[in-house]
This record gives sequence, C-alpha cells and structure tokens, in this order.
Amino acid sequence: MRNLLKANQREAIAILVLAVLLTLYLTTHPTGANTYVVTIWANQCLILALAAIAQFFAVIVRGIDLSVGAVMALTNCVASYLVIGSGLDMAFGIAAVLAVGVACGLFNGALVVFGRIQPIVATLATASLFTGLALLLRPTPGGRIDYDLADAFTLDVLGIPTALIIAAAVIGLFWVPLRRTGLGLGLYAVGSSEQAAFQSGMPVPVIRLASFAMGGLFAGLAGLYFSFVTTTGDAGIGPNYTLNSIAAVVLGGVALRGGVGTLTGAMAGAFILKTIGSLMFFSGLPPLAQPFIEGLILAGAIAIGGAGVLRVKNRLEVFGK
Repeated sequence: MRNLLKANQREAIAILVLAVLLTLYLTTHPTGANTYVVTIWANQCLILALAAIAQFFAVIVRGIDLSVGAVMALTNCVASYLVIGSGLDMAFGIAAVLAVGVACGLFNGALVVFGRIQPIVATLATASLFTGLALLLRPTPGGRIDYDLADAFTLDVLGIPTALIIAAAVIGLFWVPLRRTGLGLGLYAVGSSEQAAFQSGMPVPVIRLASFAMGGLFAGLAGLYFSFVTTTGDAGIGPNYTLNSIAAVVLGGVALRGGVGTLTGAMAGAFILKTIGSLMFFSGLPPLAQPFIEGLILAGAIAIGGAGVLRVKNRLEVFGK
C-alpha cells in the first residue's frame, strides 16, 4: 500500500485535497449534503474534468492545446442541432458530435506532426477556426437537446450522480486499460524524451497524432456533456474552459514539461478547481471578489506547473529524466 501511494503521490495528494474541499463545501452549503446538491456539483465538475482530460493528452506529449474550449463550443453547437428526435436520430447525433471532436483533434495533430508547428501556435490558430465555425452554427445561444436523454446523463442512479458513474467508467474502462497498452506507454515515452522514444523504435508521429485525436474526442465529450447539462448550444463557452483545463491538469499533478502525470490526476484537479469555485460562492465573499480569487488560483496553478519547466537548464536535462 505504501509503495502504491509513493508511486502515485501526486494523484494521492490531489484526491486528499479534493476530499477536504468537498467536505467543506457540503458542510457550508445552505441545504446540506443531499443527492441534489452533490448531483449539481458533480455535473459541473465532470464538464471541466472531460476538458482537463483533453488537455492532458496534449500536455503528456509535451504540448499545450489552446483549442480545447473551442472544440467544446463547436461540438456543443453541433449537438444542439443533432441530439434530438428518435432514438436512432440521437445515436447518430452523438456519433456525429464525437466524430467532429476527433476530426478537430486530428487536424491539430496533423499541423503539429506533419506541419512541424509548435502545438501552442497550431492550436491557437485552430481555436479561432473552430470558434468561427461554432459562431456560424449558433450566432446566438439556442437549439435544444432531448430532455429525457439529458436527464438520463445528468441526474442520479439510486442516489449516485450519473456524472460520478461516468467519471469512474472513464478511469476504469478507458484509462486503466490504455496505460497498459503500447500506445499508453508510448505517450509517456514521447513526453519524457521524443528523441529517446524515436531511437527505441516507437512510431513517434503516430503516437503524437493519436494523442491529439484522443484529446479531440474528450473535448467533444466535454461539449456533449455541457449540452446535456444546459440543453442548448452556445458558441461562447470556449475561453474559460481552455484556461481552466490547463490549471486543472497542473493541480492534478501533470507536469507541463510532459511525460509525468495521469488522467486520474487531471480529473481530480478539475474537481478541485470547480469545488473551490463552489466554496467561494457560498463562503460569503463579495461577488466582485470571487473572480479575483479564482484568477489568483488559476495563475498560481499555472505558475507552479511552469516552474518545473523553468528549472530545466537545457533539453538534455529533460531527456535525462
């Protein structure tokens, strides 16, 4: 048990912090701890958690994806047109939304891998492109998502919020198996040292492309889940989620220099960030002071993550880790 905690120290600290913050939140909430309160909290947390996972797949291979929020906005707007109607229509709509997310991720990856453009530059450009497409679809917020389907994904099952069940499924059915595959190991190898991974015979371009594709998939899932929570489409949701996704992965112990961290930690960081925001809402702080405090937390989280990069004197030191 001690070895397991030592091997996952970053994630353990994040989960412990989350447990403390959640306890404070539930004890300070005016109505106390009940299924409704926990469900609303879990829904908001899961949206950011899925966005943080999208960011994680870029960061783990030593990149930053500034288009996460834009992909969320685009897929949210697509969902507001397609996820309605008969069961078959909604299944097609969900598949189309996720396909759009993957396509955006592949486009980002192609610019990085084949265009040899730095990820932060490539995704800054594509963020404007994806946001523009979202605005073409929804110049103003509107559209509708099937209410019954939205309720199925945003309420609870036997008192357990569906959002928490989805989060557990992502970890147990996706992340745990992925880590044991060649692709999962390749993500860490490329993030730790792309040169060493290439010399070891790993298909570095394929791994980086797959990483951005998975990032696009989870950004699409985040946009889809946002659609379930709000039951509408809004092209303006992107910027906040992009910045928060970066802060969340850092809070969850993912190193911005790449090769260090887990999807579980990224999700925990997202839950921490949202819980802090919820705590401030009920803490009695003046409403005008809350954005300032949130900004300090975001800036601090990103500064902590960037400190590890600044301490590296040269690229050989990175390759040696």
